[in-house]
Amino acid sequence: MSKENRPEDEWFARHEEELLRQARRKRQRADEEARQAQETAAQIKCPKCANDLKEEDIAGVTIDRCVACEGVFLDRGELEEIMLRSTAERRGIFRKLLGFSPD
Repeated sequence: MSKENRPEDEWFARHEEELLRQARRKRQRADEEARQAQETAAQIKCPKCANDLKEEDIAGVTIDRCVACEGVFLDRGELEEIMLRSTAERRGIFRKLLGFSPD
């Protein structure tokens, strides 16, 4: 049997091709997810004044704050997450939301 036609060489060649296909699919999925995330971020607007919202982390809770009217908006579950905190933690979070205490 010649060196070029050995079964193990064919197996490695097929296996390498499959690994390359999988890597391409994974990269394409990641690229598509990144593109969708950028589009979604660009679409988030303030429901009150239609300006952009920016995300802020306050004590481990991500809130959306309008860059213009400074309205604060909570996504599903964020208010519940705040309410499950201790009274002191809750008070601190609300004070930060209202701008009464430093970050």
